[in-house]
Amino acid sequence: MPLVDLRDQSTRRAPDDLLKHLQSFQLDLKFSAGIWFFSPANSRFHDRYSPALDLSHRLEIASTLKPLGLSALEAHYPNEINEDNLPIWKSFIAQTGIRLLTVIPLLFWDPQFEFGSLSSPLAAPRREAIDRTRRALALNRDLDTDFAIVWPGIDGYENPFGHDFPAFRDRFADGLAEAMDASPGVRIAFEPKPYEPRGRILYGLTPEGVLLGHHVESKLRNPGNTRLLAGGHKLLCMNPEVGHVLMGFEDLPYSLSWPLSEGRLAHTHWNSQPLGNYDQDLNVGVVAPEQMEAGLYTLKMHGYTGYFGIDINPERMPVDVALRNSIDALRAANDRINSLDHEAILFSHTRPDASRGWLEAHLIRARARRPDLLPPLKRPDVRG
Repeated sequence: MPLVDLRDQSTRRAPDDLLKHLQSFQLDLKFSAGIWFFSPANSRFHDRYSPALDLSHRLEIASTLKPLGLSALEAHYPNEINEDNLPIWKSFIAQTGIRLLTVIPLLFWDPQFEFGSLSSPLAAPRREAIDRTRRALALNRDLDTDFAIVWPGIDGYENPFGHDFPAFRDRFADGLAEAMDASPGVRIAFEPKPYEPRGRILYGLTPEGVLLGHHVESKLRNPGNTRLLAGGHKLLCMNPEVGHVLMGFEDLPYSLSWPLSEGRLAHTHWNSQPLGNYDQDLNVGVVAPEQMEAGLYTLKMHGYTGYFGIDINPERMPVDVALRNSIDALRAANDRINSLDHEAILFSHTRPDASRGWLEAHLIRARARRPDLLPPLKRPDVRG
């Protein structure tokens, strides 16, 4: 597929134009899911609660979810998708119409990456990480995906003393740039996470991911890539995950605004997470639904047209049930934000002195099952 054009995300709109946009634009809720959580994962603390499933069984479950809205899958290379099982994937895509959205280089699992992958100070593991990323990007190109997610889960440290941090970051950025120049036009969707499995992961917060984008793009030399950059396209983009954002005590809508404001939001991963804590990957909307709603509203304000990737770990319920609940949660939240009084919301931010407490009261009523049981809310005089 041609490179998805993200440039409109960064459009700055005057208040009147923003109001027209909010009243006319609705998010297109296209759902993808990671094939990894269709089979129970290993845990440090307990045995699997259901049998492990091979790829064919996972894809069979995925095929039943298309009527619920699942339209794309995500997979890691080389453990979930590789040169040997490509026929299985291609047959599944042809038969179901569910596409493969991304091929993700697996850069955190292998024992050779004990001391990091693209950032490793050891030459041999770093070379294997670069070559694996190159192969994954080539598969993305051959399979017409939208991007390749990169998550640096094992690139980090525990003891901060004495690290040459600029060299640490340079090794990672140089490795990504080398792989990207080998497959020009294939976009990266970078996924930050502040910690776990490392005590501190490189580029762990959303603004750090934006900085990485500038760093890597400054190193790209292939004419196919530099031509796209000259046209205003971004190639090192982002895939924020709700859980990772909240692990880092970030505010979701504010965090999403960083890549959106530069036309860098290639994808989003959705789940639930208490602030801080370990990475729980709870179903969407179970914890902090107000963050979900505010995040969706920010996406609406910027005209986001990408997929909504579900990234959960449903340990105690069937995966199809967990996916259905997560999809339903996003659809319900999207319906709520579309029904809001956009004009008065914008007024409450441009004239906070004349609308004290109104937005809070409006959201209380929007979330109420029976708003008629609450006292009537006077609308601010937006023309005054």
